[in-house]
Amino acid sequence: MNIEAPTPFPASQRLYEDVSFDRKELGLILRLYGQMVAAGEWRDYGISCLRDLAVFSVFRRTAENPLYRIEKRPRLRGKQGLYAVVGMDGQVLRRGHDLPSVLRVLERKLIRAVD
Repeated sequence: MNIEAPTPFPASQRLYEDVSFDRKELGLILRLYGQMVAAGEWRDYGISCLRDLAVFSVFRRTAENPLYRIEKRPRLRGKQGLYAVVGMDGQVLRRGHDLPSVLRVLERKLIRAVD
């Protein structure tokens, strides 16, 4: 009778890391979100962290398609830019390497003429 040591199970390793917004990026996005909520423009948001991109979606109502999507795609870091703002119809409104400059396209919608 031979006694053998059990073979260990392979360590569960993730083959990839999900892309996500860091604390500074999320702070910038949530500051803009708070201003738009106070103005009555936006009401809800959703965050998705996927293998190749992170998405912050903004909704006017919960049951609708998102008005805007703020995307972070690390693969495009060297080419078109890490960040993008995408409209409801899928059109890229702005793309760039610097998140505050990309978010300015949405801040313009907050500025209105006062009677």
